[in-house]
Amino acid sequence: MTTEVLRYTAFSHDPDGGNPAGVVLDATGLDEHAMLEIAAGLGYSETAFLTAPPEGFGAQEGRAFTVRYFSPKAEVPFCGHATVATAVALAERIGPGKILLATRAGTVPVSVTSEDGQLRATLTSVEPHTEEIGAADLAEALAALDWPEADLDPEIPPAIAYAGARHLVLGARTRARLADLAYDFARLEALMRRLDLTTVQLVHRAGPTEFHVRDPFPVGGVVEDPATGAAAAAFGAYARERGLVPADAVLTLHQGADMGRPGLLTVELRAGDPRVRVGGAGVRIP
Repeated sequence: MTTEVLRYTAFSHDPDGGNPAGVVLDATGLDEHAMLEIAAGLGYSETAFLTAPPEGFGAQEGRAFTVRYFSPKAEVPFCGHATVATAVALAERIGPGKILLATRAGTVPVSVTSEDGQLRATLTSVEPHTEEIGAADLAEALAALDWPEADLDPEIPPAIAYAGARHLVLGARTRARLADLAYDFARLEALMRRLDLTTVQLVHRAGPTEFHVRDPFPVGGVVEDPATGAAAAAFGAYARERGLVPADAVLTLHQGADMGRPGLLTVELRAGDPRVRVGGAGVRIP
């Protein structure tokens, strides 16, 4: 059996920007080993695999799916950029509109719109939360990153944030600190596995609602993720909870420029709704 693996980038209109993802629109008959093998062979930070939705999922027929996400090394419960890539791939085939995804983290609605022939997808996260990180674990993270504690931004206190996957949020005092990323891969990976982290979200504030971010991803088998939708959702929840931004706000996250793959993520917070919406463009990679 031949499995068609599509390649899309998310959070950019440019195939050379954003974060590339694999998309398998029909993963029927593939077991976990086969999915992991495909993801490893493709080498992107994640590949999404679609199958039929659960019984009684409650969505328009033909617009609901079960999705699983695999990095080259392991399955992850949720992946934002692969969700955006998948939604754009589906919209090219079934048209823009609403799509409902059953993920290991929970139900994720996605809305796809088209403007001037360009597709844009916005996902709505599961309900998020944040938690503190212990002093010893924080010290180990900084040691693995080779960041002196003085390089942390005191206005962005370290914490673990969740909106489908767990991410350690660390604020960089300067843009230069964020740009200089050279870390101990094995040491950071060991810490992240122990804390069940998907990425470390490194953040520098550029304005009231504008941020530059980077995401080391050693547990996925790659040094850095170019544009990380799940971390963006988690950060949006964190920023609101910690009072960095208003309860009703639209944040702009720049990611990937330091890797030569610039991307743009929009994070929407709505007062009265704990969930976070993350949107961006997507396009097929030739």
